[in-house]
Amino acid sequence: MSKRSIKITMSAVLAAAALTTTAPANAVSAKGPLTDVRIATHFNLSAGQMPENIALLPDGTADVTFATSRQVAQVNPGGTTRILATLPAPADGGVNTPVLGFALATGIVRTSDGTVYVLYATGTADLTGLWRLRPGRAPQRIAALPASGLPNGLALDGHGKRLYITDSVLGTVWTVPVTGGTPTAWSTAPQLARAGFLGANGAKVHRGALWVTNLDRGTLLRIPIRSGNRAGAPQVKASGLAGIDDFAFTGRGDEILAALNGPNTVVRVKSDGTSATVLDATDGLQNPTSIALRGNDVYVLSAAYTTATDPNLLRARLSDHR
Repeated sequence: MSKRSIKITMSAVLAAAALTTTAPANAVSAKGPLTDVRIATHFNLSAGQMPENIALLPDGTADVTFATSRQVAQVNPGGTTRILATLPAPADGGVNTPVLGFALATGIVRTSDGTVYVLYATGTADLTGLWRLRPGRAPQRIAALPASGLPNGLALDGHGKRLYITDSVLGTVWTVPVTGGTPTAWSTAPQLARAGFLGANGAKVHRGALWVTNLDRGTLLRIPIRSGNRAGAPQVKASGLAGIDDFAFTGRGDEILAALNGPNTVVRVKSDGTSATVLDATDGLQNPTSIALRGNDVYVLSAAYTTATDPNLLRARLSDHR
């Protein structure tokens, strides 16, 4: 699929998502508490390097997925990018990938032993699913997911033994052991459903719950993880976040930084659900997709899906004050 076609498709998706939500009444515009904001790395748009998701190593190196090039890459602290793996292309080129019409690498997590897990959506039964990357080995699919869905967000539990996967088309959270196998539908709550385009999106495990965003509905959900790994009833923790993609907890209770893709902003959402803009296009954002934190170091990926200008990795510092 051409970059122009990708831009048109993503523009339609993100514009529609923005129309399904409205800004919260208590939202404000502010440019704190992030300091030392800078673009650390520029990616190659012509090579399809549209960064979708991020996982950090202890030294500040970032593992990232490049959505449209189907690649997993590593960006070192100096900003140099190295391709780790390219996932196999579907025979039909990915034209049957639900909603988007192109194959894409999405969520990524990394375990303490250096194993990387990546989600891949292709619209084909032979490739869609959870893939594992180990040093010196070829990528291997370890769990198949429905070709009719779009696996997107990926979260690792606190014990490093289980993964949670959001499906943005089927409105489902799947769970599977890190060893792979047949996924289990963990939650199909209506709050996960899409409203025409993409629903359940970003995912993180935090304080005994799986937290999930819904792009179409502009919501942040908390789903308790009950005994026996059962899903509790989702609770809406914040709303009015048009185009919300992935997010990261700041270490200050339930406060998060969230990427709003279509609106081209990053917002801080406090534990009470109030939000404020902390980054925007003037800082270099180009359709931000995901965020990671290492201490007070903030990493923001921008995919340039609709701006089609400068996919990049932005770095900043989070100040200690609230």
